[in-house]
Amino acid sequence: MELTRETAWALMTEYTQSDSLRKHMLAVEAALRGYARAWGEDEDAWGVVALLHDFDYERWPNATDHPFRGVEILQLQGAPEWLTRAILSHADYSGVPRQSRLEHTLFACDEMSGFVTAAALVRPSKSVLDLEAASVIKRMKDKAFARAVSRDDLRRGAAEIGLPLDVHIGNVITFMRVRADELGLRGTA
Repeated sequence: MELTRETAWALMTEYTQSDSLRKHMLAVEAALRGYARAWGEDEDAWGVVALLHDFDYERWPNATDHPFRGVEILQLQGAPEWLTRAILSHADYSGVPRQSRLEHTLFACDEMSGFVTAAALVRPSKSVLDLEAASVIKRMKDKAFARAVSRDDLRRGAAEIGLPLDVHIGNVITFMRVRADELGLRGTA
């Protein structure tokens, strides 16, 4: 398997028709690439993992299949073990403990990027460009807002990468701002 963004994008779009799920993977890509740049990691490799971490979810959304089916597809295409392991580790129920910096960062950015997206879309501007970490933290306290998102997972993700929650949220917002147009989050700001 050729580990390029183009190859990952082609596979992701082959399996994912939902615009919102595609944008989710793009948001996670923006966040992972941002952290890779900040920490001197391989930005392209981290971006490929982000684009592929949920590519099987639309077809196989239950815990008995996702992310296992996607990993099987990737293994058949010759994906390296570090990539498939990272994808497996983002799901706590997979039984694959997170060990590498990439694995911890994928977990930290997965739910957070979705929560940041939701927080941006309820703003009058519908934009990530004027969203601040304090607003996201306030939304986290509202149990009715994005109720399917585990607040414990959001906090645990920040802890796993060794950052205070507000700093992690600010980073994810900053990284997503770079891709605001592609994510549909420019709004009117």
